[in-house]
Amino acid sequence: MIAKNYKHSNLRVFSLSSNQSLAAAIAEHLGVELGKLDATQFADGEIKINIEESIRGDHIYVIQSTSFPISDNIMELMIMIDALKRASAKKINVVLPYYGYARQEQQDGPRTPITAKLVANMLELAGADRIVTLDLHANQIQGFFDMPVDHLQGVPLIADYLIDRQLAGDDVVVVSPDQGGVTRARKLAEFLQAPIAIVDRRYSHASVVGDVLDKTTIIIDDIIDSGLTALTAADALVEYGAKSVYAAATHAVLSGNAAQMIEASPIECLLVTDTIHLPEAKRISKLEQVSVAPLLAEAIRRIHENQSVSPLFTERMAFDDEVE
Repeated sequence: MIAKNYKHSNLRVFSLSSNQSLAAAIAEHLGVELGKLDATQFADGEIKINIEESIRGDHIYVIQSTSFPISDNIMELMIMIDALKRASAKKINVVLPYYGYARQEQQDGPRTPITAKLVANMLELAGADRIVTLDLHANQIQGFFDMPVDHLQGVPLIADYLIDRQLAGDDVVVVSPDQGGVTRARKLAEFLQAPIAIVDRRYSHASVVGDVLDKTTIIIDDIIDSGLTALTAADALVEYGAKSVYAAATHAVLSGNAAQMIEASPIECLLVTDTIHLPEAKRISKLEQVSVAPLLAEAIRRIHENQSVSPLFTERMAFDDEVE
């Protein structure tokens, strides 16, 4: 889909530390080289960034997932934005494949912070002009910003993968692992032309609302972190007679021993995107990844050419995705 080569334009792509392989793939799709910078740390952990080429008057896209180590990656991003401002960049566009602290989007008790809003404030004060991100944990986070926010969706990419493998139609049931994920499940079900079911977790028991008997079931979520939500749903689906269980999520946090727990579970395949870089220890045999690089590159192209980005939010696009 991306036809134009930006090698000699004023579009520049820089990668920080969190997901350099994804940034390199985005740059390759755009036909540009990654910008040159030196990011180092002093002995006490202070971060120092030196941009090693002129970016005066350029439109900059900084790729940084604020995943583990979250606070270090956020601070590195803030320092980079400040460096770009002082180097006279024309526009600073922050591409956040994964938005850390998004699960702290509201007060869940007295005297607790809304950290997702704090991160938004920090990005604005640092000098960002635009945010491009995927699958925010809560849609209201868009409203935390007083700048354009392009909120892309991973569901179309996941749907492409499943349709290519004939995991669609009446024999498939898309499953929301809780009531909060029903909208996401419905979106995937529309692409797959499949019904949905919901796992209703109350106290220590999980029940399934919907017919999953002898069906291929696909659990869909935005984040898989400890894995307990997906594992609880998988056990319930097996109990209710599902023929097979798949799981999919945009963001593979996979904290602790989550990957090993999934490897030992009834889940046959865990499909995730590469918004978060995964070390080898988390690349279990059941894991498959689909890249968001073509989607993010296409979003960057459209923004740079002042074209509409909205078709990318929900439509299946003709990307040449690579699945690992």
